[in-house]
Amino acid sequence: MIRHVVLFKFKPGVDWGDPRATGAERTAAQVGGEVPELREWRYGRNVSTRDIAYDFLVDGLLDDMAAVDRYLVHPFHQQAIRQWREISEWVVVDIEE
Repeated sequence: MIRHVVLFKFKPGVDWGDPRATGAERTAAQVGGEVPELREWRYGRNVSTRDIAYDFLVDGLLDDMAAVDRYLVHPFHQQAIRQWREISEWVVVDIEE
């Protein structure tokens, strides 16, 4: 199993008051129901006020790296990527469980 974790940090001038941010959040919420390779899907806003904290997380569980590859090109996931790319930078980690 592969745990796929992405942390998003808003670009300067973007915060949760920006409709693009809430739109990207809504799309992220739907990814788990749209991408069949995902066995688990979590997402959420950061509640920490620390300067080094990121703003949003998505966390998915997939069978293997082949499933990750299919997830990455899924059209709904690509839609989410377009929204998040406009408003944030992110880091990714894929680990074996």
